[in-house]
Amino acid sequence: MTSRERFINSVKGGPVDRFFRTDFGPWPSTCGLWVKQGYPENADFREYFDMDPIVIPAINSGFAESPYHPRIESRTIEETDDYVIAVNVNGITTKTLKTAGDTSMPQFLRFPVASRKDWERMRERLNPEDALARIGDTASLTKDCSDPGVPTLVQICGAFGHPRNLLGGEGVSYIIYDDPELLHEILENWCDLYTELITKLTSLIRVDGIVIWEDMCFKNGPLINPDHFKVFMLPRYKRFIEAARACGVECIAVDSDGDVRKMIPIFVETGVDALMPFEVQAGMDVVGIREECGNSFCIIGGIDKRALARDRKNIKAEVDRVVPYFLESGRYIPSLDHSIPTDVSFDSFKYYLTCLRQYEQ
Repeated sequence: MTSRERFINSVKGGPVDRFFRTDFGPWPSTCGLWVKQGYPENADFREYFDMDPIVIPAINSGFAESPYHPRIESRTIEETDDYVIAVNVNGITTKTLKTAGDTSMPQFLRFPVASRKDWERMRERLNPEDALARIGDTASLTKDCSDPGVPTLVQICGAFGHPRNLLGGEGVSYIIYDDPELLHEILENWCDLYTELITKLTSLIRVDGIVIWEDMCFKNGPLINPDHFKVFMLPRYKRFIEAARACGVECIAVDSDGDVRKMIPIFVETGVDALMPFEVQAGMDVVGIREECGNSFCIIGGIDKRALARDRKNIKAEVDRVVPYFLESGRYIPSLDHSIPTDVSFDSFKYYLTCLRQYEQ
């Protein structure tokens, strides 16, 4: 099978010759440690570890960042020996401890939207009519996405993730009650922007899948009441996914950390095909979830990355806990439950792949 066939069939529940090979990859600081342990410097993660190839078009569609056009330039406001206060590419003012590096989150001091006036200012960078400008160099784009055997995946910022970038988590919670019409307006703009972008993009290239960044849950559940998600986000999800399907997009996946169990039936209702990464430390047992929910969606992830920081016995036990079950169940793409932290050695990751690939059919 080609990588594209294997990916689509894995997501949609069709037959596959083996599991689709993918993983979230190491933190930059982890990669730096791996180089000292024998990992080739500047190696391509997917190629080096013989993952299935994918193409993610280099367009301004956002992901963890909102899809501003023109993009927001990051800038430093204050710097000391201990910390840096800066405005990032989302327009959020953050404070980052220099000792933390990429191993922890920054402190969020201020978000770009605190009023309707702020929204009107930010909306100028979220114009649906800028779709072609977001796509950029069409000649390079069509060349990069020309292989019929490689899946093309487009990343976008979600209907919760984007308002959270604008308002902050607390800001979204307040606006639901204080100014619901403003949130509806923000989400109508979100839906119009991405519908126009995917329509223009698919007139130029084939798009096999869309990956939607949400990160809308923590270890105890969603950051938004699911009933509020149904009122504000669900209708826009449905409309956007319907438009994407009409453009030939077969696979829709949502990326959210934390405990997503309360959101699973809602995402399935919207038309989402796959969810990831199913963090084990947040209580995500992918075997139990599949037994409870059936094959109504594809599971991507669910292998506890923390096991790789232990010994080989624990690594093998974790792979054996999850993967054999899905040989029969199907509609599964095995991977760790998030990016690889610094306590995982290069050798341990290689051994994890050895354990995983013994189950390839």
